[in-house]
Amino acid sequence: MKVLLVDDEPLARQRLAALLTELGGHEIAGEAGNGREAVERAEQLAPDVVLLDVQMPVMDGLEAARHFAGMAAPPALVFCTAYDQHALAAFEAAAVDYLVKPVRRERLAEALERARRQRAAAQLPALPEAMQGRRRSHLSARLRGTLRLIPIDEVRYLQAEEKYVVVHHTRGEDLIEESLKSLETEFADRFIRIHRNCLVATEEFAELRRGTDGQVHAWLRSGAGPLEVSRRCLPVLRERLKHL
Repeated sequence: MKVLLVDDEPLARQRLAALLTELGGHEIAGEAGNGREAVERAEQLAPDVVLLDVQMPVMDGLEAARHFAGMAAPPALVFCTAYDQHALAAFEAAAVDYLVKPVRRERLAEALERARRQRAAAQLPALPEAMQGRRRSHLSARLRGTLRLIPIDEVRYLQAEEKYVVVHHTRGEDLIEESLKSLETEFADRFIRIHRNCLVATEEFAELRRGTDGQVHAWLRSGAGPLEVSRRCLPVLRERLKHL
């Protein structure tokens, strides 16, 4: 099987690589130092199994698991961490096994065999609803087989467009197949609804302007605008802006 090694500690990745070499029968497809890099590498390398740390910078292993689950052919996940208190969360993230560092060769062999059997039976577990509701630090945009991970703190506003949501961010625009309502629920403290089809990052507001026709529009710090503010959303929006 092709294995992707993911840990922010190079020595931990080296140990796993050494154990895999001792076991034989597996190919080390690549390495990554954080969850975001792991998801990007997995899209390129299509590994069968990911050996994944939990606590990492940029994006942790539990969030990475959510992005893995959205792939056309998700890899089997085996979490490797120094903290056994993450075990429940790891299994909620649909991991096939959970190994506590320092990883023993015998346990690694068991985990890889379990992953092999599940992949052979095409029975990789789906991501549970509880895990799907876990707040993310990135959004996943997939288009024509490519992946872009967009940090939430770079998103300026979100606008519904037919069955997609257009993510307007510091590097441009991308489409994601998620509902505006689910994004509003997940990031309620970060975005404010200004219209049935638009959510705006709270720190992006520059000003509200009322036109001669009575319609209110929002202008953003980035220069974007005017964005229409519905009469229904205006009272709540004004109240929220008072407390920023």
